[in-house]
Amino acid sequence: MKPTLGLTGLTINAMALIAPGAFLWLTFQEQALYGAPAAGASMWFGIVGALLLCLATAVSYAELSKLYPGAGSSYFYAEQAFLSKSKAFRFARVMKFFTGWASHLYYWVYPGCMVGVTAILAGYLLNQFFPDTFSSNYNSPLFMILFCIVFTVGIGYIAFRGVTGTTAVNMAINIIQISALLVFSVIAIAYRTKHPDGSVGYHLSNGVAVNYQVFQDTVKDDKGAPVPVLDANNKPTVDDKGQPVYQMADQTDKDGNPVPADKDGKAVTDPKLAAPFTVSYQMADAYTTDPATKVTTFNFHPTAKSVIGPHSFNFVFIQACVAILILVGFESVTAMGEEAKNPKKDIGRAVLLSLVIQGAVCYLIEYFAANYLLHNGYTLPQASGSGAPIGDMMVIVGTWLFGSYQAGRAFMLVQAFTVFLALIGTTLACLSTGARVTYAMGRDEEVPSHFGLLHGKTLSPHRSIWTLAIISIVIGMITVSIYLGGSSPAALDKHNIWYSFGIFAPETYAKLPNTLLIITLISNFGTFLLYMTTCIIAIVAFREHHMFNGFKHLVVPVFGLLANLACMLFYLIGPWTVAGMSVKEPYIALGVAFLWGAYGWYYFAKSSKTKGKEMILTAKPAV
Repeated sequence: MKPTLGLTGLTINAMALIAPGAFLWLTFQEQALYGAPAAGASMWFGIVGALLLCLATAVSYAELSKLYPGAGSSYFYAEQAFLSKSKAFRFARVMKFFTGWASHLYYWVYPGCMVGVTAILAGYLLNQFFPDTFSSNYNSPLFMILFCIVFTVGIGYIAFRGVTGTTAVNMAINIIQISALLVFSVIAIAYRTKHPDGSVGYHLSNGVAVNYQVFQDTVKDDKGAPVPVLDANNKPTVDDKGQPVYQMADQTDKDGNPVPADKDGKAVTDPKLAAPFTVSYQMADAYTTDPATKVTTFNFHPTAKSVIGPHSFNFVFIQACVAILILVGFESVTAMGEEAKNPKKDIGRAVLLSLVIQGAVCYLIEYFAANYLLHNGYTLPQASGSGAPIGDMMVIVGTWLFGSYQAGRAFMLVQAFTVFLALIGTTLACLSTGARVTYAMGRDEEVPSHFGLLHGKTLSPHRSIWTLAIISIVIGMITVSIYLGGSSPAALDKHNIWYSFGIFAPETYAKLPNTLLIITLISNFGTFLLYMTTCIIAIVAFREHHMFNGFKHLVVPVFGLLANLACMLFYLIGPWTVAGMSVKEPYIALGVAFLWGAYGWYYFAKSSKTKGKEMILTAKPAV
């Protein structure tokens, strides 16, 4: 392979997988929901915590790439590091297999997660183009299932043909993403600045941004009976006079436009006669407490200082456990050692630069802007129940800036198109990376050897690619199955073949686990495990080495090790230390990780016995 990549080329390729514009759109809803009702207040600072964890891990990757400058990964680093030691060499095969197996919990789940979130984005966009057929509150389960199949087969075929993202394409994706990100961020901050407390602003009504109050009427079920508001015990609530309280919903006219309401809440035909919608950033509205349960809900930030505040140590951990998803991928450039002109010098710098540019600059700017934009017209609980909260925000700011809902919607669609393009590249990159890890283990016969075969014409690891593609289809379907779990959406407003199955009652969604969050947490657990292992490998690799540096080779990797371990432990203790946090998603993720680990140990022991290989080496293998 001819070395063609300098520092710029390597950095651009690593940046493409991190994809800040795409992940803001994709993960904001999860971050709003996980740890609800109050942990969303620490979203920005949670990203800082995850960034510090990743930087510590990135330093370990960077230093290992100097020691082993060829095309590598943690899987190969583990073997080389342990074999180089006079005593620790005995554990070389165990650590190599453990690293590869842990990598699969990340690399096999992550592509499926990308397929799922892309399906959710596509489902959201369907309502924008076909509002009479597709609901604004629910994506069609049938469509998302079909999309998972078609999209994954298409990505798998591209990978099978041996086509991966070139540096020029990745550079174009990065320029488009970052430009779109900065445009939205500037407009979002400008909206908040130009709409002080008490001014007339915009809010969403059935997906349409309006600056007036909207007429509400009682929600009725299929039989025409009013739908009651249910309490935490799923029982109908009553007011102070003992009268039942019914669900209310914004009403639309025959053209789908929100019906204006006057100051008394009565419907009017002319929006000019409607009561204006008034923006609030008051603390009393930012945090609301349920008098019955005493649980406090975070709605929005009253000040800019609140956006960047940690608020709670537990909240920061909750957000970091999700935010790791948006930062992974920087390590992928370590596999490009053979393509680098100066791998010892540039690989490590590219790892760190990609993470700093995308994480410390792009993500922190865009997440500040999105959180700063929140107000009583669009709250964090609303974001947690939306299929695309960033799309909703873009409609609001676009309507304000360009003067009409149609223009605001067009602004959102342009941004969504850039996200979709980035997702194609990101999904292709992570599927190809995952297939390479499986191929490497197959070549070493640590997994079935057929995974280590290359196609005769395309020279791609075709069996690994198509196996991962099938797994990604299944995981993608699981991801979208109950992506509204844990939220309380409005009643379904469309009844056709697209919604013939897979839809639950609004009160049922509140009780169900969120499958998008479960898949994210499983992938993230694999990431934490892999990154922690890499930090351990770095400590071992430089122990008693002449290049040893106490800070880079001990302090930093130990911090990375402990930070990754703490995030994994928080899966276990978080639900018991944070009020209102669901136990279902993190514990299901832990169960899957445990089963994966248990099966891995069983497979490794059985395979070693069958092939007559030592699990614990008694002598270094001959070179």
